[in-house]
Amino acid sequence: MNQPIAQPPIPVRGAEPTEPLLPQADWPRVYRDGIVWDAHACLPLLPNYDCRALQRHRAAGATFVSVNVGMDFNPLAQCIRVIAGFRDWIGKHPQDFILAETLDDVRRAKAEGKLAVAFDLEGSMMLDDDLAMLGLYRDLGVRQMHLAYNRDNPIAGGCFGRNQGLSDLGREVVRECNRVGIVMDCSHSSRQTSLDVMAVSSKPVVFSHSNAKALCDHPRNIDDVQIKAAAATGGLVCVTGIGPFLGRDIATETLLAHIDHMVKLVGVAHVGIGIDYSFDTEHSDLPDGEDPKDWWPPVEGSDFNFSEVHFMPPERLPFIALALLKHGYSEADTAAILGGNFMRVAGEGWS
Repeated sequence: MNQPIAQPPIPVRGAEPTEPLLPQADWPRVYRDGIVWDAHACLPLLPNYDCRALQRHRAAGATFVSVNVGMDFNPLAQCIRVIAGFRDWIGKHPQDFILAETLDDVRRAKAEGKLAVAFDLEGSMMLDDDLAMLGLYRDLGVRQMHLAYNRDNPIAGGCFGRNQGLSDLGREVVRECNRVGIVMDCSHSSRQTSLDVMAVSSKPVVFSHSNAKALCDHPRNIDDVQIKAAAATGGLVCVTGIGPFLGRDIATETLLAHIDHMVKLVGVAHVGIGIDYSFDTEHSDLPDGEDPKDWWPPVEGSDFNFSEVHFMPPERLPFIALALLKHGYSEADTAAILGGNFMRVAGEGWS
């Protein structure tokens, strides 16, 4: 009988809070009682990884987080093993976590003080040009995906590419995502690809972690036309807490400026939160031989070096709620931005 291959222990970094956590007694009522939805976060893409760092989202009062399980430079076999490992870990910790297959799972997580977790894909190379892979990924827990990660590929264009739009296969992918229940996400995509996706999709489309180009002219950010197009699908833009995309710093007030811009443009119903926290910046998911600058090209005044980039941590979520209320948003509007809007979108997109 073959013996299992011994696996070296994988170091767990990023499990300790990087900022003070607001005590639960000081959480505003709307935060305590409502759904708090973080549309995107990143763990190391390693098989059998210990996901204990997600306890930080739970301790901060988050109800749901979408965790990345693969990018365009990660081969299919790696993505499948990462999903298998994350699913296994979540399944072994049912006292604190729920693998979110339905919105009822998200509601149950809120009621039981647990964190609901689903997965997202950043790109489409891991489909291997096979539409049948979408249904499999959906069954394994993927609930949103975009079709290009920064660079152009045969299906779609990336935000650092030639502004390539969707290919014919890309249009089929969008329709199949609509059919199987995967929310179309346009973060990291080229402008033309995002507009093509929103024209083809019959369900709401999101930008899960993008900010306003009008406030910070970075290639990863999106312009007012893209923001309005997402809203026109019934979708939303989730502002992100990454320094280079915020423009000045990762202060809560800077994030709030991006929220304000989008609310003024398309209304409260089309804005959400996707802070895109990377729990372990010392680990690189880039395969050997790949040049980081091919995937994260230097931008004047904003070189995307993971070891130097500042990320807004999950501990900031209750402070964002307080800032929204202090800034004059009603409890209903605050609840919508924190999670109610994405619950609506997932209600259509996951079906």
